Amino acid sequence: MREILQDLVAAHDRDEAIAMATVVRTWRSAPRPAGASMIVTEGGEAIGSVSGGCVEGALYDVGQEVLASGQACLETYGVSDDDAFSVGLTCGGILDVFVEKVTPANWPELPGMLRSVEQEEPVAVGIVVRCPEGGPLGRHIVVRHDRVEGSLGTERLDDTVASDIRGLLESGTTGFLRYGPAGERLGDGLEVFVSSLAPPPRMYIFGAIDFSAALCRVGKLLGFRVTVCDAREIFATTRRFPEADDVIVDWPHRWLSSQPVDSRTVICVLTHDPKFDVPALQVALRTNAGYIGAMGSRRTHEDRLARLREVGMTEDEITRLHSPIGLDLGARTPEETAISIAAEIVQARWGGSGGHLAQTAGPIHPGAPR
Repeated sequence: MREILQDLVAAHDRDEAIAMATVVRTWRSAPRPAGASMIVTEGGEAIGSVSGGCVEGALYDVGQEVLASGQACLETYGVSDDDAFSVGLTCGGILDVFVEKVTPANWPELPGMLRSVEQEEPVAVGIVVRCPEGGPLGRHIVVRHDRVEGSLGTERLDDTVASDIRGLLESGTTGFLRYGPAGERLGDGLEVFVSSLAPPPRMYIFGAIDFSAALCRVGKLLGFRVTVCDAREIFATTRRFPEADDVIVDWPHRWLSSQPVDSRTVICVLTHDPKFDVPALQVALRTNAGYIGAMGSRRTHEDRLARLREVGMTEDEITRLHSPIGLDLGARTPEETAISIAAEIVQARWGGSGGHLAQTAGPIHPGAPR
């Protein structure tokens, strides 16, 4: 959706209806990922791509039908389908494509979504693409961290879906959610496609050690854009950290001073060497990063706190530091330690207790503000 958002808003400003086709699910070697979109205008223009040319012709015809009828539909194209094969999807993949009519009246949120994208404010949209007959097919909600616009039909469904969408939005990922007709999480029959229009959150790992390599892998699994930084050129190499998006050779504090940091940013200082970690933490603790953690024994932690106070860090700044880093899982190996750190990052994001769910009461997924 991101690539055609400006065209959607331009049509909105012209008070023009368009048909929007969005890939909502793929199997095997599909040519475009979920979220790829194209539009068909009332003037007969096609903009965007859902398959690199394989099924656009067929979807153009479907778009014209949707414009005329106003009835949304979910189309499937794949080599096992004679019609799909005839339109050229010969790559072996299968696509589910949702086609809907978009007008200023039923999508009033479009200009605001474009503003959010331009300002790098995370925003996601959830669209009902499958439901029982008479259900909210094509209805959508637009979700940001602090508010929700639109409705899927009921307050219960809105609250449940918005909470789950925020989880995808935190990691900047697009996905598929399934519910019962009334929004039951363990139910079936109602499917919501979520398109996240947000850059992935950043994870900055300082220290090119084996624990960093394990945390890099887990960070990628959680949807982060991961950077490993160390001043020692012999250790900070792409060969040692193949999963990292970036491997930087520089002093961590100097590099961090010039990098973007927001409330979704995670900073993990794994150097446990005062000449690296104290200057890095000086910079990190004065940013608005959502999570800042530092590795080390309890003795190292106490020494680090004393050094931070010596360089002028306030108690309010120091209390933001998660150290020793991670939750108490009894972790031993780098991989187990990485999971411990990841668990604490998730806890810091959502506010969980960190205890056994079997020993807690109340909702497992606490509500978030609408």
